Amino acid sequence: MDVKLFDSELKVMHVLWKEGDCTAKHVSDVLKEKVGWNMNTTYTLIKRCISKGAIERSEPNFLCHARITQEEVQAAETDELINKIYDGSVDKLFAALIGSRRLSAEQIGRLKKMVEENGSDAPDPMQGRTAAAEERK
Repeated sequence: MDVKLFDSELKVMHVLWKEGDCTAKHVSDVLKEKVGWNMNTTYTLIKRCISKGAIERSEPNFLCHARITQEEVQAAETDELINKIYDGSVDKLFAALIGSRRLSAEQIGRLKKMVEENGSDAPDPMQGRTAAAEERK
C-alpha cells in the first residue's frame, strides 16, 4: 500500500470500514456526531481520500467505497513504525509493548500461541551461531 493517510483521513476510513459503502452525507453525519465536524470538513477529507486512491466515489448520492482495507493500512502503519522507531526490529517493538503493559495470563498465552504459529517457519537465528561457536572449539 503506497497510500499515506493522516489521522483525520483515517477517521473517514473508519466509518467506511465499520459501516461499508455509504453516502458522503452519512459519513458526514457519523463524524459530526463522533467528532463534531461540519459537512464541509468531512467532504474535503473524503475528496482527499479519493485523490489518494483510498476511496472510490460513485453516483447516485455520492456513494463512497473504501478501496483499501483496514488490514492493509494497519500492516503499512505497523511496518512504518517498526522501521522508523525500532530500526526494523520486530523483537524490539514486541519487547516495548510487553514491557509497557501488565498482561494477563490469558493475553500471554495468546501471544505465545501467535508466536508459535507465525514463527515456526522462520529459521532460528541462534541455531547458526551455536553451530559456528561449536566449530571454533
